[in-house]
Formats: sequence, C-alpha cells, structure tokens
Amino acid sequence: MWFLVAAMLLILVLAGAVVLYVAFPHRGEDVPHVPWIGRAMRKGVGVAPTLDNTAEEVEPPAERLDLSSLRSGASQTRGRNL
Repeated sequence: MWFLVAAMLLILVLAGAVVLYVAFPHRGEDVPHVPWIGRAMRKGVGVAPTLDNTAEEVEPPAERLDLSSLRSGASQTRGRNL
C-alpha cells in the first residue's frame, strides 16, 4: 500500500516538473518566485544527451507499391463461393 502511495507521489512530482519546465524555462522565461529552479532545469537539459534532428541527409522517397497483382487475384475469387 505504501509503495503505491510513494510511487504515485513520485509520478505527480515528475509530472509537475515537466509541466513547470514546459511552461517557463523551455520558452526562455524565469519561473516566478523561484528562478533558481528554472536555471537548474536549463542546466540539466543542456547536459542531457539528445538526438540530432537537423541531419543533412535526406532519405529518398519510398517506391510506390504495385498493387495491381492483388486486384486481379481479388477479381478471380469473387465468383467463387468459399
């Protein structure tokens, strides 16, 4: 029982931290009344590893699938009673 209570409190604290980060430091604003939290969050995000989403390589578009062979097979089975 106490494990569930502790887990739920941890989840609520983590969700509150995410909401706080998205509401203030992510937009470049200071957190009202506690600016040190915003600075700490910015430092933590700056140190965290991220994926590079600005890669210069562009994947070629996928080839179109030829589904015409499926249509001819479907028309052949329409007349059959299965």
